[in-house]
Amino acid sequence: MPPNGGPYAPPTGPYVPPQPGTPYPNPYPHPYPYVPVPPPSVWQRLREDEWPPLREFLSGLRINGCLWALAVMCAWPLVVGVLVGYPLARSARRPARRIFPSRGRRRIEDPGVQALQRTRAWTATAMSVLILAAYGKPGDVDQARDQFMLRLTITPWLLLLSAPVVVALLFRCSSPPARRAMRPHLRNAWQSALWYFGAFVGVGAVMAVMFYAKQLFGAEADHWVRVGLLVPLGWLLLFIGFASGPAVRSAFNTADVHAALPALLTGILVWEFSAIGLATGGLPPGPPAVQFAALVGGPASVTAVAWWEIRRLRTRHGVALRG
Repeated sequence: MPPNGGPYAPPTGPYVPPQPGTPYPNPYPHPYPYVPVPPPSVWQRLREDEWPPLREFLSGLRINGCLWALAVMCAWPLVVGVLVGYPLARSARRPARRIFPSRGRRRIEDPGVQALQRTRAWTATAMSVLILAAYGKPGDVDQARDQFMLRLTITPWLLLLSAPVVVALLFRCSSPPARRAMRPHLRNAWQSALWYFGAFVGVGAVMAVMFYAKQLFGAEADHWVRVGLLVPLGWLLLFIGFASGPAVRSAFNTADVHAALPALLTGILVWEFSAIGLATGGLPPGPPAVQFAALVGGPASVTAVAWWEIRRLRTRHGVALRG
């Protein structure tokens, strides 16, 4: 028991009212002083799902008035682009992040699995660079770049084709109680996929109207129609750009349906990418042993990590494939 008058001891003795004008003494003072937490900077807020308004964004830049005047005189197209493009990008980012949050909706986060995934990704990148440096030709570097761009382009569409098959198989193998639990989340995943697919359809429709604007609206309105459609076209492209990364990482929110679905889809997609790369670009450079290791080693390592993630979900978190 602390002695009388200690920092945590209750006051003892007769009650003595405080004198007028003096603060009442706190019998339980806090041992640590209060340290205010500074508000996040504008750059930290730009990494969040909700961007600050334009006024807060400009005030957070902390640019001198003379620099603003110089930018307006010398680089006024850039200033106008920021003043017009930032609100447009913010309005497109808000629904994209509402449908596909940046952190995804994965209900179970395993730091060990994430560390192993990063290690595998960096190791695969280093091995690809070493193979190109040792056995590659100038044309192989261009081919590797084309393969990378092809993967970025077809990944969402390959997910849209593969996810329904995998989800249907998992849904069929699950028990009736598990199906009832997965059905509401399945509806949300389909809706998010439809939003993404609808954005691509909207881009195609806007570009078609711009292409046939002269035939549809006449030669006089052709120019104004094209200029007016630049805003919805830019909004749709920004929405796709903001939504693509989280949509691929969360496999179109299929983690809501089942926590093991992203790992299952990843293990299937890498083999599909391997087959597409072999059909479009052929074998990687190097001797036959190196070609076989580069062709099979990457998908096999991703599949092993995905299976290990599913095993940890079962052993540590009680997530069964059929449960």
